[in-house]
Amino acid sequence: MSLQLYIGNKNYSSWSMRPWVLMRQLGIEFEEIQLRLDFSEGSPFRQAVARVSPASRVPVLVDEGFAVWDTLSIAEYLHEKFPAAGVWPESSRDRARARSLCAEMHSGFGALRQHCPMNVEADLRDVGKRVWVEREDVRRDVERIDRMWSEQLAAGSGPMLFGRFGAVDAFYAPVCSRIRTYGLPLTQAALAYVQRVHELTSVQAWNDAALVEHDFLDFDEPYRQAGDVRR
Repeated sequence: MSLQLYIGNKNYSSWSMRPWVLMRQLGIEFEEIQLRLDFSEGSPFRQAVARVSPASRVPVLVDEGFAVWDTLSIAEYLHEKFPAAGVWPESSRDRARARSLCAEMHSGFGALRQHCPMNVEADLRDVGKRVWVEREDVRRDVERIDRMWSEQLAAGSGPMLFGRFGAVDAFYAPVCSRIRTYGLPLTQAALAYVQRVHELTSVQAWNDAALVEHDFLDFDEPYRQAGDVRR
């Protein structure tokens, strides 16, 4: 198998989730190389990733020794290597809009990322309620995402943002996970989309694997202790 995908913990690594879900859902075969997230100097994680990527971060896609890092770059590489797979929509305008939405996810929503980090196995609705009340910036992020999804779903034929599944849905899959973990409020159309994303076979497979990791990383969970109740 020529493609290898280096990823981190499925419970925490939202960046890793995007290309994994994209490739799995589109039927692009790859070998998964999962590394335990540990950013300390000289850790096995750092050593392993440094051998394939100068960025020393996951995810990294390796194709016969050639490394592609960064989720947007990976999506574009897959689009060029597998043009019929459906990474992007067929219409040029839809492709441009889908790329715009992915780029907005890629570079934005910093408050949501910071205060509601991805955690598949946890039930953090109490944290979500507190964050929603206290953090106007988180509310702005969620309201923008809600508006974006609702408008795009209304403009298309569903069930995904551009009809059939593609890169943009994979990019927002970790956001859907955050919405569920923290119980963040959405309008009906956006909430229904979250449910459909969770019903994708690739997302189910990712979540099932995350639930059996039981690997507590305290740097990713500042709001909990190792013995706290999980899902």
